[in-house]
Amino acid sequence: MVNEFKGSNYWAVILGGSSGLGLATAKMLAKHGLNLCILHRTRKVDLPNVDREFAQLEAEGVLLKQYNVDATNPEKRAEVILNLTEALGAMGKVRTLVHSLAKGNLKPMITNSQRPLQHDDFQLTIDAMAISLYDWTKALLDAGLFAADARVLSFTSEGSQKAWRNYAAVSAAKAALEAISRSIALEMAPFGIRANCIMAGVTDTASLRLIPGADSLRLHSLERNPFSRLTMPEDVANVVYLLCKDEAAWINGAVIPVNGGEHLQ
Repeated sequence: MVNEFKGSNYWAVILGGSSGLGLATAKMLAKHGLNLCILHRTRKVDLPNVDREFAQLEAEGVLLKQYNVDATNPEKRAEVILNLTEALGAMGKVRTLVHSLAKGNLKPMITNSQRPLQHDDFQLTIDAMAISLYDWTKALLDAGLFAADARVLSFTSEGSQKAWRNYAAVSAAKAALEAISRSIALEMAPFGIRANCIMAGVTDTASLRLIPGADSLRLHSLERNPFSRLTMPEDVANVVYLLCKDEAAWINGAVIPVNGGEHLQ
């Protein structure tokens, strides 16, 4: 295993890093020597498992700061950035910001059996799953924490372009996430920031299992995928690592499919 970031004083800030794509990314980046600042929302009953995962990250020899807080809360964001500034000192810099927040509403627009999708459902979902990318990027930039060559990465899905039942609020958020990422790529390039979205294929995570009709999505994806398997969190984490490397510095403003070709048909 090439540990090219060891001793670089580089950090990755991961929003939503206790499970799924965020945790897989944390594991991959830790193996390559990136120190980690992880924000997560974990229930008390699940903390022992998460603590074990985080202990394994530290066993890779990297530094770890972790906060069980709401990453969309402005006061908590300010507290974490202040704490991180102290932890990084004069030498440490944030190489990578990874946005992996899954906080939204999955409801139908029309229904007789439950509360249908409301205006505030859209607001909460878009704020958490899209606008927070800008909030964190701008806050880290204003604090002077980004490295001279920094990467801002976020996770989108085909739902940004397609209509799935019960997915309207998240679909709107994913489309907004891609738009915000493109604007970061354009307007923050003079500060050394490259911003890209990873469009992951259907991945069997806790977030997927919350979507009504998730079993149908899985089966449909298996039929479409040239390799006849679902995307795994590790597939996505591998690409995050590749985009953190020096050689990926000229990739900016892209939406990159990471799905084994699932999008081809």
